This record gives sequence, structure tokens and C-alpha cells, in this order.
Amino acid sequence: MRVVAELPHPECKITIFSMNQKYIVKFEQGTFEQSYKLAELDLSGGGVNDVFEIIDEEFIQTVVARFKLMRSDFTAAYNRHQY
Repeated sequence: MRVVAELPHPECKITIFSMNQKYIVKFEQGTFEQSYKLAELDLSGGGVNDVFEIIDEEFIQTVVARFKLMRSDFTAAYNRHQY
């Protein structure tokens, strides 16, 4: 797996990897991460530039909102098991 690009964003770290004819887009925020896989064959042929178009600001905001839900879910689960 090799890093193809890193995109700067104030709310999360975004890294694009290439591996086995797939692009893996990984979002990180603190201890949480989300990843999305895209087959190169599913893209129109522009390579990583097609990936850049898909991960627009609207998509990134849904990812950030999901991080908030993840954090809330984890905190609730953790608190249920504290003595």
C-alpha cells in the first residue's frame, strides 16, 4: 500500500492510498477513522483526480458528522461499563 496523496483539512486528516487496483480514502480524527475503497475500474479513467472529485466538501462534512456520532456511541458504550 502506498500513499498517493494527503489532503489538508482543518477537521480531519485525509489520506489516499493505492493498493491492488483500488484507492483507499482514509479519514482520521483523533482515535477514530473511516475508510472508503474505490476500485480503479469504477472510475472514469482520470486516476486519483477522480477520487479528488468524489471527496468534495459536502461528502467531507458527512464524514465529520459521522465522527461525532462515532464518538457519542463509543462514549455511551464506555460509560455503560464503568463501575
